Formats: sequence, C-alpha cells, structure tokens
Amino acid sequence: MELTEKEKFRYFTLKKGFEGETEFDKMAGSILEDRYIINDLLLEVNNSYFQIDTLIISQDVIHLLDIKNYEGDCYLEGDKLFSVTTNREYKNPINQLKRSATLLRQLLQNLKLNYLVEPSVIFINPEFTLYQAPMDQPIILPTQVKHFIRSFNKTPSRLYDHHNKLAQILLSLHKIQNPHTNLPEYYYDQLQKGIYCNSCYSYLVYRNNKSYFCKNCGRQEAVGVAILRNIKEFELLFPEERLTTESIYGWCNTDISRKTLMRILREHYTVHGNARRTYYK
Repeated sequence: MELTEKEKFRYFTLKKGFEGETEFDKMAGSILEDRYIINDLLLEVNNSYFQIDTLIISQDVIHLLDIKNYEGDCYLEGDKLFSVTTNREYKNPINQLKRSATLLRQLLQNLKLNYLVEPSVIFINPEFTLYQAPMDQPIILPTQVKHFIRSFNKTPSRLYDHHNKLAQILLSLHKIQNPHTNLPEYYYDQLQKGIYCNSCYSYLVYRNNKSYFCKNCGRQEAVGVAILRNIKEFELLFPEERLTTESIYGWCNTDISRKTLMRILREHYTVHGNARRTYYK
C-alpha cells in the first residue's frame, strides 16, 4: 500500500534502527566471557512501558544498552540534540536511556532483586559524529564501539543460578505488543496481492518450475518457501481471518493451483472442519 510521508518517515526510522541493532548483535557475538545477552525486551512497571535494545547480564552488573543508528553530524546543547546541517531537534537518547534505567531498577526492586545497572547509548553508525559530547554521560561513540565490546572480554565474568533465574524472569515478563504502538490503518482490498521478491521487494517475479525468479535483482526462491512466507504475512496482517485455501489463493494471486496451496497448508498447519468449511491453524 502507499504510505503517507509521515508513515514513510516512521517506517524508515524503524528500519534503520533495526539495522543498527542487528549490526551491534553481530559485533557482540565476539564476547567470549560468560554472559547472558537478551535482545528486544519490552517490559512494563507501574503501568509504564519501556523498550530495551540489548541487555547484557554479567557477574556483577547488568548492562542496559540503547543502540542508535544515527547518521550525519549532530551536537548536544544542554539536554537537547540537534542536527548540524538542518538544526532540526531530535529526541535526546540519553533522556530515554535514563528513563529505561530508572524503570528497570524499579522493576528489579519490585522483584526484590539487587543488581547494579549500568546504562549506555551506543552510536553504532561509523558515519555519525557528535559534537560537544559531555564526557560524564554514558555515551559510546562509533570510534569507541569496538573497544567497548573488547572490554567485556577483559573483565572476568562467571554466571551462577541466580543469574539464570534473573534472565528467565525478564524473559517471562517480556510483553509481546506495546499498547501504545500506532500502526497505519490498512484493509484487505487496498493491499497489493501477489508474490514479491524477498530481497528487493519487487513484484516482478515469475515462476519457472519449482522456483520464483526476480526480474529486478535475479533472486531465486523456492515456490513452497515463497508461498509459506505469504501465508505467514497473511496471518500477521489479518489474525482474525481464518486460513483457508481460498483466502491464500486470493492473497498469493499467482499461477499456483489450489491443490498445491492445500498441500502446503496441510504440511505446515493442522486441518480443522471439513469439506467447504475446512480451515487451518
């Protein structure tokens, strides 16, 4: 569907943030010492929700990390963050970090768990520069990220049962959905149907025997994998709709027979009902 300019901006902001978190996850893979690393926690305390990009549980401390994938030149003036080129004001991630750290400490206190929490903002993008960055703030600049990662391996850490218990409790408290998240409104009839390329998102795909080929980027994908991907998206977008052969036939809008779609559904889902009322879960 066509997004509004505001929706496009939010989409690209979220996408860029996710890419930054993914890049940090790759770098964090080099941490060798005994630690638990938990990503994308959504927690709630006293009716306040807060998101944690990365949580690293070490022997003596919990590292709360907020990953930012900002680009370009920015500067701090007081507690406000501005772009050098446009003078546009951005949300100061330090303020957000302090809020998350405060709420995490409150949560731990409520659980009667005593742990030291050390928060840090990680600016992951090498093409980002922050002028007037105060030295007394928990800021890790792009040139410092590798050193920050290496510092974990220089600090001995050994985990015990109570660390495992902490990790399990936090995972059990993770909220699947933030009630304050605003998604664009969408309806079945306004959405484009069909199989699209999973690499460049083009609808210029054609089927050749058991694979789909993208005319735009040349990506190849097995027919069954592509169909199953579209089924998963249908479930995500329309959780209240029943999965049926007809609903997926219309959603995929491709030259695949209903018999093939039925086979794929039966391979991955449980059949319910019978005859014309058959659906899958």
